[in-house]
Amino acid sequence: MQQAVSPSLTGEIVALVVPHAGHIYSGPVAGHAFARVRNLTPELVVIVSPMHHAAYHQPLLTSGHQAYGTPLGAVSVDQAAVAELDALLMESLGFGVEPIRNDDEHSLEIELPFLQRALPGGFSLLPVMVREQTPRVARALGVALAQIAAGRDSFLVASTDLSHFYPQSVANALDGVILEHIAKLDPDAIFQAEREGKGFACGRGALAAVIWAAKTLGADSATILNYATSGEISGDFSQVVGYGAAVLTRKPGQ
Repeated sequence: MQQAVSPSLTGEIVALVVPHAGHIYSGPVAGHAFARVRNLTPELVVIVSPMHHAAYHQPLLTSGHQAYGTPLGAVSVDQAAVAELDALLMESLGFGVEPIRNDDEHSLEIELPFLQRALPGGFSLLPVMVREQTPRVARALGVALAQIAAGRDSFLVASTDLSHFYPQSVANALDGVILEHIAKLDPDAIFQAEREGKGFACGRGALAAVIWAAKTLGADSATILNYATSGEISGDFSQVVGYGAAVLTRKPGQ
């Protein structure tokens, strides 16, 4: 975050898009986004990530614990927000968020130390992990999250990496498509790019949900802050993973 140099922004921050590989690989990219929220004082932070593990079959999941623990301390899970989300999703989808314990999913947890460093006043967390990455689920989740966030001082975080294990030049092209759709605030196009093999994001459902939520909350601009691949750390450009960072904003006072 201290090394991040990004273009100036005039809008209010509604959401961030960040990668979730090991900190040594994607941390420098993620830092460009988290630097944007330094010294904010949100009541609630919503993190939406994919659920990579096939052992979990529920479409949407959350933590069954009271808090997440990192070397920087505990991050409390906002139980009221979880219950509200569960109720809203039951109305719109017919199912809610399934609480799970002792899971191995990294893509949500890896963002927490950044937030703990950036937000000195602390915050509570609404964690959501997306297993069913479909437009229907992502849209309903986004609308529900917007309802929850609208009543609180809050922002959202979409956790996703981009293409996986392509040569650098191919990855750059594929990732450029997804970044373009983020910049246009177009979640439907993200799913279409995946279907057509023109771009990939392992957290496409989480990403789309956060864009839908942000647009519902008035976001009208997205700025790509940084992009890199694992090859720039490992030196191996034959099979890389893409990482992008972005910030979604709305006009002040909206």
